Amino acid sequence: MAKQGQTARPQVGNALEEIAGAARTAGARGLPPVHLWNPPFCGDLDIRIARDGTWFYLGTPIGRPALVRLFSTVLKREGDKHFLVTPVEKVGIRVDDVPFLAVEMQREGAGAEAVLHFRTNVDDWVRCDTDHALRFESAADGGLTPYLHVRSGLWARVTRAVYYDLVELGEERIVDGHAKFGVASTGAFFAMADAEQARGVT
Repeated sequence: MAKQGQTARPQVGNALEEIAGAARTAGARGLPPVHLWNPPFCGDLDIRIARDGTWFYLGTPIGRPALVRLFSTVLKREGDKHFLVTPVEKVGIRVDDVPFLAVEMQREGAGAEAVLHFRTNVDDWVRCDTDHALRFESAADGGLTPYLHVRSGLWARVTRAVYYDLVELGEERIVDGHAKFGVASTGAFFAMADAEQARGVT
């Protein structure tokens, strides 16, 4: 790995295998406690997570899903930057949008008891609640782009197909005196838009 302040270079050992080995050890009993780790910064590694969720190393897709999942367990966000961390080192990576995709949704219960569960592209299941909230951002095409908080500042973009499923579950509620259209999970309501806008009323 590169020295502190330098850019990590692939010829300095097998960087991917070093991080993978540390992640396996640290996460042997579940997700590693990356929020407790504050190792020295060891430079940037040429890893990029594309908007479609594909991980690239040196411009080439990482074709091993198990390796991608392993790396995803040691992701850490600090401010607007993302890192892969182990107890002894931290390397910067690039993320085009957010590191995960929400590719599947399941609904448990109904009405006030409804709970939404989302599966990410690395096969983690996330229970939607106030700590794992949905947010909706305006898209360039005039629509909305939904995101789900996975953990510790790491987000998943909800795929278009799952977004349509969310819309089908949508309902209107009064929020702070205004009619909003959104979805509910675990007793929390996540507003998408003003109810009039959602009905197509200008």
